[in-house]
Amino acid sequence: MFKKIIKGSRKHSKSESTDASSRPPRSGNTGSDLNPNVVVNHASRPGQGAPPSTNSSSPMVPPPMSAVEPLPLLRDTPVSERQTLFMRKLQICCFLFDFTDVLKSAREKEIKRQTLLELVDYIQSGSGKITEICQEEMIKMVGINIFRSLPPASHENTGQGASDPEEEEPYLDPTWPHLQIVYELLLRYVVSSDTDTKVAKKYIDHSFILKLLDLFDSEDPREREFLKTILHRIYGKFMVHRPFIRKAINNIFYRFIYETERHSGIGELLEILGSIINGFALPMKEEHKLFLVRALIPLHKPKPIAMYHQQLSYCIIQFVEKDYKLADTVIRGLLKYWPLTNCQKEVLFLGELEEVLEATQSAEFQRCMVPLFRQIARSLNSLHFQVAERALFLWNNEHIVNLIALNRQVILPIIFEALERNIRSHWNQAVHGLTMNVRKMFMEMDADLFDECQREFAEKEARTQEVEEQREMTWKKLADVAAERGDNMVTV
Repeated sequence: MFKKIIKGSRKHSKSESTDASSRPPRSGNTGSDLNPNVVVNHASRPGQGAPPSTNSSSPMVPPPMSAVEPLPLLRDTPVSERQTLFMRKLQICCFLFDFTDVLKSAREKEIKRQTLLELVDYIQSGSGKITEICQEEMIKMVGINIFRSLPPASHENTGQGASDPEEEEPYLDPTWPHLQIVYELLLRYVVSSDTDTKVAKKYIDHSFILKLLDLFDSEDPREREFLKTILHRIYGKFMVHRPFIRKAINNIFYRFIYETERHSGIGELLEILGSIINGFALPMKEEHKLFLVRALIPLHKPKPIAMYHQQLSYCIIQFVEKDYKLADTVIRGLLKYWPLTNCQKEVLFLGELEEVLEATQSAEFQRCMVPLFRQIARSLNSLHFQVAERALFLWNNEHIVNLIALNRQVILPIIFEALERNIRSHWNQAVHGLTMNVRKMFMEMDADLFDECQREFAEKEARTQEVEEQREMTWKKLADVAAERGDNMVTV
């Protein structure tokens, strides 16, 4: 009986080994041990042990191409083979060339250019739905082409200090003939109605966006223009990325303001933000107000503000128009960063100030009018005629004149002396004439107040004259005493 049991167990183990050899070997995963017939397929690659898929919607990535060779057109290819051909064309577009030498690899460059143009048309036409693996490979190709080390800025080539960006010739990237089409492809992919946001956000992720933002420092204005459009479209389509994009732009601004004061794309970034701010819902979030105080207002500090002031001013005005209570914050911020020696910058500040005041209500105006008109009085007396002239132009704005008229009891005593000095001694005739007009306006506005200010000014002048005469007398007495004593005293 015992021998029969041993014999039976041997037969059983033999049959088990035979069954095991007819199946694929199990992996060490306990999940596979539980059910060896289950095969897990990942989106990016076919599952191990699974037969190649014959479904055209799930093509395998073809092996890398060793050279750039022309391929058949997508429209001449059967639908079942288009996705594989699409990926092969992407591989052609991954080849990089030296564009400093026009004649080098001219044939390969033209093949790549024509292939890129065909891919743009294919995406734009929507003639075929792009599978997820094709989208992944396409974004990889875009990254290989556009994410690169930017050439050093023009002032870095010579080792000299940065010159005025307005006087520099714009840099034109020699690789632009291909880069432009790659950017066009990315833009068409982002804006396409066939692009599924849930799928696309796997590849257009935070890392991709940060690299895209780094390219805004490109000196080629054509590249910055494309980047501006693409990032704006990404912001509009990928809602999940919006807080991250705003934070990343903030960080670029902080680095520019407090570290480098050198960046080529501040204007383009502000253009994007201008559109974003325009869409802010009311009441405004605290996060957005902090952005105004911590990033936008300090952008008035750097010296090259002329390069982006128009876009910055637009963003600031958008805030004030959306929430008029922010006018006081903005005006005090302008006064904090008011230029002391840069006259061209001061003209820009005065122009922006007029736009802010035009959107300011009486209550907010009253909070900041004293420090504001002390600064305006200093600008009125500027020896640079453009600064004095721009300050006097504030009285051409009807809304500002109304605000001044309502608060003339406070404002006229602050600026009366500046007006009188201009009339008596300013060298520029245009400034002299504008000052006379403003003086006449105040006289007609409130004759009694004007007379009172004139009397106080005369008294102040008399006191100043008296102090000066007393000082002269004191020095004369000291000189006489020294002469009597015979001391060697140097008089000035």
